[in-house]
Amino acid sequence: MIYNQILVRFGDLTLKGKNQKVFLKALYKLMDEKMKGLNVYVEHTHDRIFIHLNDEDVNKVIERLNYVSGISSYSLVVKCSDNLNEIKETSLKLMQEVVKKKTTFKVNTKRADKSYPMHSLEITKHVSGYVLAHDSDLVVDVHNPEVELNLEIRGGACYLFNTNLRAMGGFPVGVAGKGLLMLSGGIDSPVAGYLAMKQGIEIECIHFESTPLTSIESAQKVVDLVKKMARYAPGNKICVHFIPFKEIHMALLDHVPESYNITIMRRMMYRIATKLAIKKNCLAIINGESVGQVASQTLGSMNTINSVTNFPILRPLCTYDKMDIMNISRKIDCYELSIKPFEDCCTVYVPKAPATAPKKEKAELFEKSFDYESMIDSAVENVNSIMIESESDLDLSMLGLEVREVIKELKEKK
Repeated sequence: MIYNQILVRFGDLTLKGKNQKVFLKALYKLMDEKMKGLNVYVEHTHDRIFIHLNDEDVNKVIERLNYVSGISSYSLVVKCSDNLNEIKETSLKLMQEVVKKKTTFKVNTKRADKSYPMHSLEITKHVSGYVLAHDSDLVVDVHNPEVELNLEIRGGACYLFNTNLRAMGGFPVGVAGKGLLMLSGGIDSPVAGYLAMKQGIEIECIHFESTPLTSIESAQKVVDLVKKMARYAPGNKICVHFIPFKEIHMALLDHVPESYNITIMRRMMYRIATKLAIKKNCLAIINGESVGQVASQTLGSMNTINSVTNFPILRPLCTYDKMDIMNISRKIDCYELSIKPFEDCCTVYVPKAPATAPKKEKAELFEKSFDYESMIDSAVENVNSIMIESESDLDLSMLGLEVREVIKELKEKK
């Protein structure tokens, strides 16, 4: 392959004015982290990043690059000197590698270095004329070409490329502060976590587990999803907080009418998440709710559930339809894990006819039938937290039947 570098563009970061240095510093750090272990050199400039491939497998580099939030696009490039003859020869080599049949093309030249003795249009004419004279498969079409050859002259060199691949976009994860993701084992919440990280929010996760009422495999499913999400996180790791929810779960089944079970369960989860978010210095709670998708996500339900907290709640998926969410889930390689049939406490006892417009006053009345406040405090106090790395081989199902016992055993081994 002729390519020897990857040119990385910043996108929205260029709009940050006086704060741009803060964003770029975070991006450089994140980029260096993701490229660690690869035989590449990452060169930072004021408006670009250049990854020198040094014969490294370009597919491995691109895979890592797609885990970096804060970059808009990138191109595989060939770097040569800004000598016109060398530019023409390199252009021909690149086009011959890319084009294998009769093809239309055009040349675009950007002269970032204004001291260069030729104007962009002159360079374009010289290069396109040379390529046409030496390759009979190529025909110029300036309006609708099948292939574009792009030349950027800057810093005494010329960068040649014919691709512009879309990157993750957004902002470097961490620049927006930290949020607490309410993570179930379903499709939606991992996608919400990904979209939050894409916009610069570092995440920790909270999962409500009811082992052994629910299987340890349901908790392992969460661990496996976090491994996938951790590829986008700083240090390739994310902390997961497993909340022991069994006692509250049983109290809800005993004291709350079936139609209000999910509503009040979610209210309990929001109360717990708020306490834990404050304790862990998070600035917001994030979840995978999408308006109208299930009974607890109608606007009426969300209003009643949300009323137990004044903490900021972010819903990245609120306007997404299910197909959009599933497509992103597949893109981040979470879909096949998410559809595994291990049920968590939100799905194992789904009522036959849940209230779609539950009233706050009714929910408060039902909650008076048991001492939920002490249960909430106990759940937060007895949280089981564990750091999950993207390359971890952790398998909870091999260590026991209850999350509490398993995490205790893991900590004792350390």
